Amino acid sequence: MQKVTNFRRFYALIKRMPGADKQLLVYQHTHGRTDSLRELTSAEYRALCDDMERATGYDEVRRALREERRTRRSVVLHLMQKLGINTSDWDCVDAFCLDPRIAGKKFRPLSIDELIALAVKLRTIQDKGGLKQKSQPCGGAAIRYTFIFNNAIKN
Repeated sequence: MQKVTNFRRFYALIKRMPGADKQLLVYQHTHGRTDSLRELTSAEYRALCDDMERATGYDEVRRALREERRTRRSVVLHLMQKLGINTSDWDCVDAFCLDPRIAGKKFRPLSIDELIALAVKLRTIQDKGGLKQKSQPCGGAAIRYTFIFNNAIKN
């Protein structure tokens, strides 16, 4: 029986439920076993938070954000593929994104806003003539590209 130590999700959701009583919610969800948040198992905690998300409508918001992020990632990966980046190799994608002129960090943690900005940069690169490979693509962890055009992207 694994105990929960981080209650951030619960408290974020209870803020969205004005008038909700923390102890009553826990008591009802554990079928009278306890009213203490610290005594919840991880399965009970997860079920409680899922129910709270459904009650507040936050699950739909999360689902919509996840879908938008997924769509934006797909667009960016497609644009990278058009530029000649091997998108089937995540090391290549991360190496390309780590360039400070591109994104400055790995692909996975990019937010929706950063993905939108990256798509604009990639379209600009494509419109200006694409990429010219300076060394073999993804020979190691690092990959170097130079732009065919001068100063096309200024951050």
